[in-house]
Parts: sequence; structure tokens; C-alpha cells
Amino acid sequence: MRFLLLCALLALHGLVSAQEDYCFGKDQERTQTRQFTSKTAYQIIKGTNIDKQYQVPKCEPIKMWIFHRHGTRLPTPSTIEAAPRLEELRDLIVKNYRVLRTQPDTNALCKEDQFGIQMWRWNSSITVDIEEHLTRQGYEDLRGTAKLYQRYYPQVLTKNYNDTYYLFRHTDTQRTTESFKAFAEGLFGENNPAHAVDIPDEDLLLRPYDYCTAYKEQNYKGPDSDSYKYRQSALWNNTLTDISRRLGFQYTLSADDILLMYDMCRYEQAWQVDRTSVWCAAFLPEQVTVLEYEDDLKYYYKSGYGYEDNSRLNCRAVKDMLSHLSSPASPHVVAYFGHSTGLQTLITALGINKDDLQLKADNYNSLTSRRWKTSNIDPFAGNFVAVKYACPTDLEKEKVVFFLNQNAVQLDWCNVGLCNWSEVQQRYKNLADANCDEYYCRSSAAKIATHASLLIAAIVYLMH
Repeated sequence: MRFLLLCALLALHGLVSAQEDYCFGKDQERTQTRQFTSKTAYQIIKGTNIDKQYQVPKCEPIKMWIFHRHGTRLPTPSTIEAAPRLEELRDLIVKNYRVLRTQPDTNALCKEDQFGIQMWRWNSSITVDIEEHLTRQGYEDLRGTAKLYQRYYPQVLTKNYNDTYYLFRHTDTQRTTESFKAFAEGLFGENNPAHAVDIPDEDLLLRPYDYCTAYKEQNYKGPDSDSYKYRQSALWNNTLTDISRRLGFQYTLSADDILLMYDMCRYEQAWQVDRTSVWCAAFLPEQVTVLEYEDDLKYYYKSGYGYEDNSRLNCRAVKDMLSHLSSPASPHVVAYFGHSTGLQTLITALGINKDDLQLKADNYNSLTSRRWKTSNIDPFAGNFVAVKYACPTDLEKEKVVFFLNQNAVQLDWCNVGLCNWSEVQQRYKNLADANCDEYYCRSSAAKIATHASLLIAAIVYLMH
């Protein structure tokens, strides 16, 4: 009898342990897929309250200005070249579980997740020659956002294309060119005549960061950066060890291996939103939160509030927005198609999603509810939309609502997302009045001026 009771208790203990283990394949919520930073799928993160937020009583929408990041894309060359390593890791994980029996006592992979990893194969048709190209899902991302905004603003986003009424522009990449085409198809249907304006040799409007030496020299991930310090922390290294143990390893995998699995999880989840990536099973939800913070630290200093100069980089885009929305003349719709850094530096220039605390390597626990979450700011197909309203019966005749990924932006000087246009102009007057040639890359300009002064001084000295 005692033996039977002991067996029953052991069986119950095993059942409870199994129930405590996390199983990605059975998780219906998968909240961690909303925390994949700049590789988050737009369909997962997009706002759902636009039905209520776009309506402004007694006002009529009259103009729109849009900055749209490209849709879901293929990986970078380095990730494509490293992808075969995942097949080696797959085989090692299967061996750990099936042969070596080194799976952990708690938080082991469930049967569904084990099987998913065992069956995974790298898509060998994804080669370096098509690196970072827009995917089918990426095309649908942009076609979908065009249709959605047109549904709410049919008076502005008319279905008949007119090259005076509409102004489109994209950067010189396949993914932004195709994103523009997808957006145009969403508005005007297939085989439409929409075209984008010519791309200048130096695209200072959509890629200003490419032409600022001081920006390129910023230490956002190298030694002494907060991102680097975070990667030396106990929290980071313990997380890598825990992930390795979950996969059955008796040693800690390299950060490169773990981040490769993490990248594949994020890419595959974004490529097919309605399916799960088996590589996401490698991580517990709380571990994804640790990985997310490292990415947010990196972006915070690369294109966010970590460096003051970042707020000046998109001087031209803000100036362009204010100019177009101020003018009663066409174009009535301006839509630009750019990249992650462009969207993030635009948000930074406008003071959106700014935290009271600065993101640092040692304050992860203090910033779990931070505003600077690139998952919310800059997913694949992330977009910033400014809608200008005419309000003839109000004291303030002109108003604007800013949308970020279909969520009305909440600025503390606006009324639940609705901003007086006069206040917008006042708040961003420094950018509106700036000479962007000097303002946007001030550190570089200062260096050039210093070098020029030294050169002149040297010439004067030699002449005497």
C-alpha cells in the first residue's frame, strides 16, 4: 500500500512538474512575440483602437504626412551565412534529449517543441544575393496599412491617383521600393499609375544618418557602451546559461549561437504571422524580456534619446512634415518609405516615447514598463502618420493627430492625442526654423569648423 502511495505521489509530482514547464507550441497567447524589437511582426503589435481615435467631432481631415518603414524582410548577409549553424544546433539539441538525456528537471522542452526543432530545415533558397529583400508578408504589411488608413480617411486617401495630389518617395533599396508599390496597390488597386519622385544622390531626407560622420562614430554597442556592459552583466550571462540548459547543454552556448536562434525565431514569426517559429521554443517568456532590453539599449543610443545629437538627425523630415501640413496647397498626401533608423530618429526628434529615466546597463529592473520599447515603436512596417484636421467651429481652427503603428500618440501637451496645430508649430519651432545643413549633424559641423579654423591659423602663421 505504501509502495502504491509513493508511486502515486511521484506520478503526481511528475504531472505538476510537467504542467509547470513552459511549452511554446501549446501557448495560445505567446506574449513574447510582441517583444521582438525591430523584428516584431506588424500584425502582432499594431494598434486596435483606431476606430475610436480617428474621429474628431466637428472637424474634417484634410491632409496626411506618412513615414513608413519597409515591411518584413529577409535577413542580413551575416545571418544568412550563419543559418546552416542552426542545423548543427538542431542536431545537438535532439541528441541532448534523445541520446544523452541531459534535459533539465524543470523548464525542459515539451514534446511538441522538441519535435518542431527536430523537423526544422533552413530554406536554402534564401541566399545572400537576395539579402534584406521584402518578403510576401512584407508586401501584405504595406498593402494592408494603406487599405486600413484609407478606410478611416477616404476623404484624404482618395482611390484615384493624381501625381499633384499625392507625393511618394522611397530610398534606393529593393525593400522600400517594393513597400511603396504595395502601399500604392492598397490605395489604388493593381496596375495603378502611381510613381515615386526621383531619389537624389545624397538622400538627406530619408537617410540623413548615412551622411553624418559624428553619428557613425557614436559608441552605441562597442566597449564602454551600455549595451556592451549589459552583455557582461550577471543577468545577461545567467540568462544565456539558463537558455542553454533548457536545450539540454551542460555548458553555456556562445552568445552568437543563442542570438542566431533568437534571430531565426523573430524572422520566421514575422514571415508567417499565423504560424509559430520552432526556434521561439528555445526561450522562456522572461528570457525574451532580457534579450529585448539589450536590443533596446543598443537602439536607444544608436537612434534614440541616449545621445542628444540623435534628436537633430531627422531635422529635414520634421521640417518637411510641418511645411506640408501648414500649406493649403497640394500635395495633400505625402508618403515616404524608409528604414528603422529613420523611423526611430523621427520619433526621437518629436519627443515621443521618452522615458524619465535614461536606459542604462544596470537599471533593467527599473525600466520594465519603459516607453522606449522598439517592439512598439519600430516593428517591421512601422509607420508614423500625421493627420491634419480643419475645425471651422472651434476656437482652434486647425488640429492634428499623430499615429504610431495605428495608435494615437499621447503627448502630455495634447488632449488625449488631439493636438492644436498652433501648439505643434510652437513645440517644434526650433526644427521648423533650423538650417538643417548645419543643425542636423552639429558635431560634425563643429569638427569641420574647428579644422578649418586651425588650417586658416596655420596659413596665417606661415605667411608671417
